[in-house]
Amino acid sequence: MTSTTPATTRTAVPAPRRSAPSAGRALRADIQGLRAVAVGLVVLSHAGVPLLAGGYIGVDVFFVISGFLITSLLLRELATTGRVSLRSFYARRALRLLPASSLVIAVTLGGAWLFLSKARLAEYAGDALAGALYTVNFRLAAAGTDYLARNSPPSPFQHVWSLAVEEQFYLVWPVLLLLTWRIARGRRAVVAVPLAALCLISFTAGVLVTNASAPWAYFATPTRAWELGAGALLALADARLRRLPARLAAPLSWLGLACVTSAAFWYDDRTPFPGHHALLPVAGTVLVLAGGCVPTRFGAGRLLERRPLVRLGGLSYGWYLWHWPLLVIVPPALGSTDGTAEVPLALGLSAVALGLARLTLLLVENPVRFHRAFHGRPRRALALGAALTASVSALSLTATAVPPTIEVGGPAPSLARALTDAPDPSGRLAELLTSSPTALPGNLAPPLTEVKSSRSAVYRDGCHADYAATRPRLCVYGDRTSSRTVVLFGDSHAAQWFPALRRLAGERGWRLVSLTKASCKVADVTVVHGHKPYTACDTWRSRAVRTIGALRPALVVVSSSDAGDPAHPAADRARQWTTGFAHTFRALGASGARVAALLDTPWPKADPIDCAAGNSLQLHACAHHLPEATRDATRHRAVRAAASATGAAVVDPAPWVCSPRTGLCPVVVADTAVHRDDSHLSEAYAEALTPVLAPALDRLVAGP
Repeated sequence: MTSTTPATTRTAVPAPRRSAPSAGRALRADIQGLRAVAVGLVVLSHAGVPLLAGGYIGVDVFFVISGFLITSLLLRELATTGRVSLRSFYARRALRLLPASSLVIAVTLGGAWLFLSKARLAEYAGDALAGALYTVNFRLAAAGTDYLARNSPPSPFQHVWSLAVEEQFYLVWPVLLLLTWRIARGRRAVVAVPLAALCLISFTAGVLVTNASAPWAYFATPTRAWELGAGALLALADARLRRLPARLAAPLSWLGLACVTSAAFWYDDRTPFPGHHALLPVAGTVLVLAGGCVPTRFGAGRLLERRPLVRLGGLSYGWYLWHWPLLVIVPPALGSTDGTAEVPLALGLSAVALGLARLTLLLVENPVRFHRAFHGRPRRALALGAALTASVSALSLTATAVPPTIEVGGPAPSLARALTDAPDPSGRLAELLTSSPTALPGNLAPPLTEVKSSRSAVYRDGCHADYAATRPRLCVYGDRTSSRTVVLFGDSHAAQWFPALRRLAGERGWRLVSLTKASCKVADVTVVHGHKPYTACDTWRSRAVRTIGALRPALVVVSSSDAGDPAHPAADRARQWTTGFAHTFRALGASGARVAALLDTPWPKADPIDCAAGNSLQLHACAHHLPEATRDATRHRAVRAAASATGAAVVDPAPWVCSPRTGLCPVVVADTAVHRDDSHLSEAYAEALTPVLAPALDRLVAGP
C-alpha cells in the first residue's frame, strides 16, 4: 500500500465537505477517508485484532485508488497539453515517495542490525536493497516458494512490496496511456479497450497463478496490475460517472464500502488470495470511487469525509511505512521468545507508528516535497530521488559487508573427520553429543550465517517436488549404471538425508534415486495442507510407489515429518497412521525391495540458528531435551507397528541428534550445526552422519 495521489494538500486537512468531483483538480475528502479505512484494516490485521484477519485487502483498496488518481492526473495533462511529461511525472513521484520510504528503510535496517537475528542480517539487508530499488516483491515471491524458508520470520521490509508493484506498474502505464491516447486521438472509450483487455489478462493470470503458486500470485506485478488498471478504467469514465443520478450514486458508494469491509471480516489466511477473491474489495473500491464522483448528502462520503478519517487518510502512507517495522523489530528487542507481539502491545506499537507518521509528514515529507528548490525543477527532484536511492542502497550493501559480530569460542574437532576415522562411529558420536560445546566454535563449518543457505543437489536440481506436483520426477545420482538401486522416498525430512545417501552411493557404487515431495507423508493418509486435504500428495505418492515398483530397487529408505494432521481423522489416530504406513510399506516391499523406515529426527525447541546467533556463548540455552524433542511419539509407535507387521526395518536417528546418556539435544556438535531450521537437519550434519547410518543400510542392501 502506498499513498500515491499527487494532489495532497501541504499542511491543511480538507474540511468534511464535498470537494470538486474531478479527481485531478482537488483532493476528494471521501478518498482520503477511504484511505484511512484501508490503512486501518491493514494495520489492525497485522496487529492480530480478532475478526480482521482479512484486513490485508486494504492494499487492494490502495491499488485501485492509486490507479484512479494517477490516471486522472495523466488524463488531465493529456487533455490540456496533448502530451505527458514523463520527467515531471517521475519527479513528482520521487518527491512524494522517496524521502519517507528512504528514511524508514534506513531506520529499519538499523533496527534489524541491532535487535533481529544476526544470522539473518545479510538476508534483511538484501530485502532493504531490493526495497530501495523497488524489486522486493519479486524477492519475496521467490522466498515464498522456497520450501526450506517457509517458516522463516517475516522480513521487516516485507510491507514495501506494494510500493514495488506500483512503481513497476507506473514504469509502463504512462507510456502506454500516451501511445493509446494518440492512436485513439483522445477518444477515451477507445483508450479503455486495450486497458480492459490487459486487466482481463492480469486478472486471469492472478486466478491461475494463485492455484499454482500463491506467493507469486500475491507479490508479482503481472497478477496485481489489473487492480491498478481497474482504477485507471474508472478514471477514463470519470466524465460519465459525474452524470450519474444522485439516487444511484449514493447506494453504489455504500454498497462498495460494504464490500470492502465484508472482505476484511470474511477473509483470513486460509483464503486463496488474490485469485477471484480479490474481486470483492476491488469492486467495492470501484463502487465507492464511482459513487463519490457525484456530490450527494446521502452517499458513503457522509462517513468517509469525517474530519478524523480525512486526517488519518493524510497520514496513511507514513503509517503504513512505520507500523510493520515496529511490529517486527520491537517484540524481539523487548525479549519476546517467539518474536511476535500480543494484541495490546501490537496496538500500542501501531499507535506509536501513527505518531511517527505525523512527524515524518511534518519534518520530512512536506518540507522536501514543497521546497522551492524543487518547484518546477524536475531534474533536481529526480537527482534527489537518485541520491536517496543510492544512499539507501549503499547503506544496505554496507550492512551486508559489515554484519554484526557473533562472538565465538575456541575451535572444535571436525565432526565429519572424527566419525569417519572412529572405529566405532556411533560411540564416538555419543561422546561428542555429551560434550557438545557451550560456545559457538570459531571454526564452525559452514559458518552460522551460511547454514540456512546451504542446499543439497536434490534442491538445487529441482528434484524435491513442490506442493502442486502430482507426477514424480526421477532424479538419479551415484553410479547411474549400477545394478543395485537405492531409493530415497518421502517428504523434506527424507530429503534431509540425501547428503548422507549420496555419499554412501558414491562410496558403495549404488544407483541412488531421489523421490521426495514437500510435506507429503509416507503413510497412505490424506493430510491437511493449506487448510484443505492435500490430495496432490496422495496422487504423487501412489504414482511414486508405482515408479519405485518398476525400478525394482534393492532398498527403499523412507522417512517423513511427524508434523501434519489427517484431513479426515479417525477415532483411533494411532491405528489410522499404523494402517497408512503399513499400506505403503507393503506396496514398496512388493517390488522385492527391503524397506528401511527412518523415524523422524528430534526437533529443536525454536529456530536453532537464530538462537545460536543470539546466545553464541551460551549454547545450552538453545538446546532441547528428550522426550520433549520428539514431535509425535504416537507417529513413531505407528511406524514401528507397521514395520513389524510388514517386515520393514526401523532406524531411529534420535541417538544421533540427542545424547543417549543425558537426553540433551544440542544445537552444535563438534564443529557442525545440527539443524538448519526448526525441524530439518543441516546439510553438513546429515553428511557427517554417513558413517553412523552406513552399517544399517549396508546390511539391508546386502541382505536377501
